[in-house]
Amino acid sequence: MAKHAVEANFDGLVGPTHNYAGLSWGNVASKSNVSSVSNPKEAALQGLAKMKRLADRGYVQGILPPHERPHIPTLRALGFDGSDARVLEQVARSSPALLAAVSSASPMWTANAATVSPSADTSDHRVHFTPANLSAKFHRSIEHTVTGRSLKAIFADDSYFAHHPALPSVSHFGDEGAANHTRLCGEYGEPGVELFVYGQTAFNEQAPAPKKYPARQTLEASQAIARLHGLKDQRVVFAQQNPEAIDAGVFHNDVIAVGNGNALFYHEMAFLEEEQVLADIRERLVGAELEAVRVCSADVPLEDAIASYLFNSQLLKSPDGMLLAVPGECREVASVSRYLDNLVASGGPVTSVEVFDVKQSMRNGGGPACLRLRVALDDDELNAINRGVLLTDDLYERLTAWVAAHYRDELSQDELGDPMLLEEVRKALDELTGIMGLGSIYDFQL
Repeated sequence: MAKHAVEANFDGLVGPTHNYAGLSWGNVASKSNVSSVSNPKEAALQGLAKMKRLADRGYVQGILPPHERPHIPTLRALGFDGSDARVLEQVARSSPALLAAVSSASPMWTANAATVSPSADTSDHRVHFTPANLSAKFHRSIEHTVTGRSLKAIFADDSYFAHHPALPSVSHFGDEGAANHTRLCGEYGEPGVELFVYGQTAFNEQAPAPKKYPARQTLEASQAIARLHGLKDQRVVFAQQNPEAIDAGVFHNDVIAVGNGNALFYHEMAFLEEEQVLADIRERLVGAELEAVRVCSADVPLEDAIASYLFNSQLLKSPDGMLLAVPGECREVASVSRYLDNLVASGGPVTSVEVFDVKQSMRNGGGPACLRLRVALDDDELNAINRGVLLTDDLYERLTAWVAAHYRDELSQDELGDPMLLEEVRKALDELTGIMGLGSIYDFQL
């Protein structure tokens, strides 16, 4: 008999060095806002407000902490030496681009933190985690070590949770985590179908692939994670993302498709072999019928979907159907706003739409779905996690006060080399690990 389970969302808390460096080639929003002045305090408060609204509605809402940035250990590994202030001074003078990379607050987008398989799907009936290597982008490739420490600190009981190291950090096994993975099911505690979406087959140069922008997820990486997590063939579908969509700026599948429960909401340009993908899901989905909501280009042109991040919305089960939590930009693009009104009236699985302000994140190329990692947990597993990371009224008040005390209102590229910024970040994170009960997870704490 299936156990009762819930889908918990673990949002990334935006870090104190949130800035617009335009580091992500292939991410249109990231490149278009390069060198703008950011507001880290506003970004963190926007993210917390989103979490609070969902927690108030009864959703299990967890938090993943930001990473230490600028990351001095990476700079030392690259040959910079002396005091921390001396390291920052050297890199700011000789390589501002490198300084920007090691200062990125990109761990806030926890859809890229890891791939998670719930216990109902895995061979040993534990929840499995594999941090993403994010090898396609240098500034993100340095994340997986601390991400792994955070996940182990939160999901510590090895009788319920299994942790794997990131895959080899090479292009053949490029892995971008849950941004290219979703799970479809009847109930969260029942066996489901894990949909892995990849951009190219690394070991087959003749296979279809994008021409303009890189494919960040490989088939080989997705297959490796399925093996590591002990997934059976009847629990897995591997689908190739449409190369034309990648070249249009759809750098992850979660920019063009989102699924939850038995509903899959996607653009007609999402998959290379759309009908086969749907057939494979239907064949493997047990205890429920797939409800596929297909958005046509005639209704929402691909460029409008990308500009608004329509599909980078959170799809959440509600008592009345599915709630679609969209970024405010969806109401600023006429075709998308019109489509959303018609979607709710259509009688399909999406019965309500709510707008969330995450503009600071959106300017860097991440919407509501980028900010969260989904983890399906049965009651015993939920009770076994570190409860200090679950958002309550008290924790929300403590974190908003923490942000107000430690975050800057403005941050420009020129300030990333300021030794005072590094001191501010470390002081803030040291306090945060105490608030959340995480122990020592950062390099400066070890």
